[in-house]
Amino acid sequence: MGLIKEPKGVDLSTKSEPWTEEELIDFRKLISEIKMKNTKRRKIDMQSNTKAK
Repeated sequence: MGLIKEPKGVDLSTKSEPWTEEELIDFRKLISEIKMKNTKRRKIDMQSNTKAK
């Protein structure tokens, strides 16, 4: 594997800043909402699959 040359004006660095407490709270809230939505969707899919059999 070789080095990749960066195009002019593009920074491909992977250094990131730590999240603030507010950002962490928002992120955790978003993830929990997504998990709830997916759980409901799976539950509905499971019910429709059992009825179809």
